[in-house]
Amino acid sequence: MNIIPAIDLRDGQCVRLYQGDFDRQTHYAKDPIALAREYEKMGFDSLHLVDLDGALSGRQQNQEIVRRIVTASKLTTQLGGGIRTRSQIESWFDAGLARVVVGSLAVKEPELVRDWLTTFGAEKIVLALDVNVDSAGVPCLATNGWRQAEETTLWECLDEYQAAGVKHVLCTDISRDGALSGPNLDLYGKFIARYPEIQLQASGGVRNIEDLEALWEIGAPAAISGRALLDGKITESEVATFLPAA
Repeated sequence: MNIIPAIDLRDGQCVRLYQGDFDRQTHYAKDPIALAREYEKMGFDSLHLVDLDGALSGRQQNQEIVRRIVTASKLTTQLGGGIRTRSQIESWFDAGLARVVVGSLAVKEPELVRDWLTTFGAEKIVLALDVNVDSAGVPCLATNGWRQAEETTLWECLDEYQAAGVKHVLCTDISRDGALSGPNLDLYGKFIARYPEIQLQASGGVRNIEDLEALWEIGAPAAISGRALLDGKITESEVATFLPAA
């Protein structure tokens, strides 16, 4: 299983939100570029960047710091937050990004995003599908920085994209994001059973190495970890157990 460290950017700083709430932010006194290099030294080969300003406003505002991170490391880097146009995607690929992460547009303008999957290739596009699980256990999508509830369910959305050949999906249980409450193993288990050909990136709630082991046991191809790594709850020696050479 691939562990993908996450760096969330707001005003050029490294932060974490609690359950996607922009008013419940934790600031980390870590330089994002130095942090990316630190993750590379730990042995990670991938990195997930989020432009929170872009996710909130729809206008990317951390381009310079993202470009510097991409240049400063050899990590396979993906970026989400505020990506709205084909020209933006082309620009980011020219800057060295491996993948772009498309969230709200994937739900609101599926025709456009399906066209991007065809144009750029399924390997280059990650769908970010964020959910709130209702009392009946149904994962309902949320968009616009997690502030707008959608009528479409996760399964309905994935059924549509499956035919378009989607390969990478980052799925976040919003209630667990930044909360260190454990990943939603039931949700991700159902995801993997329904769509075994899709490379799931499980996100939200990872708090320790045991959670990563639990995700690995259900067959998750990849897991995103943000706060647990930042807070030192997952150590370098524990990370090493998941690395290819381990």
